Amino acid sequence: MKFLIVGLGNIGPEYAETRHNIGFKTVDALAEQVGAAFGADRYGAVATCRYRGNELILLKPSTYMNLSGKAVRYWMQKERIPIERVFVAVDDIALPFSTLRIRKGGSDGGHNGLKSIAECLGGQNYARLRFGIGGDFPRGAQVDYVLGEWTQDEKSRLPEALQTAVDALLACVVEGPDRAMNRFNTKK
Repeated sequence: MKFLIVGLGNIGPEYAETRHNIGFKTVDALAEQVGAAFGADRYGAVATCRYRGNELILLKPSTYMNLSGKAVRYWMQKERIPIERVFVAVDDIALPFSTLRIRKGGSDGGHNGLKSIAECLGGQNYARLRFGIGGDFPRGAQVDYVLGEWTQDEKSRLPEALQTAVDALLACVVEGPDRAMNRFNTKK
């Protein structure tokens, strides 16, 4: 079977190490683990690989966060991947740092990338892996926090958290999102 795994983020070196780009970091870690290399393609950086008999299309949209849906829709149509086999890795300020939540649907939670995907796909019934980035910011400082870089403590804990996120995405592919939810939805 063929799967589309999308990491949300913003392109450009100024965003590379920001909390908002944890989706990119997650698919980068996945690509590294399975030996896939990204190349520039239409609407983003794309890598393909095989994992346990499945073909994985990894996508980092180049459309910026608020237009991510265009890239997701294009690659779903091009590769003929049904919505049930699309997984989106995204940052979530409502979850403590490194907490993971797999959901098969749900609201966009105010996230512009998820909002764009829902608009382009005509609904929110696609699976997502929400990666907690915490919400320790003063009132009115959400944008600065999300587009800010990791603290030293977060940086030191990031490799282990990314490995768990990669394991969760691969479990979604092999076991399905329901079983992966039971294994990886954590409480901190």
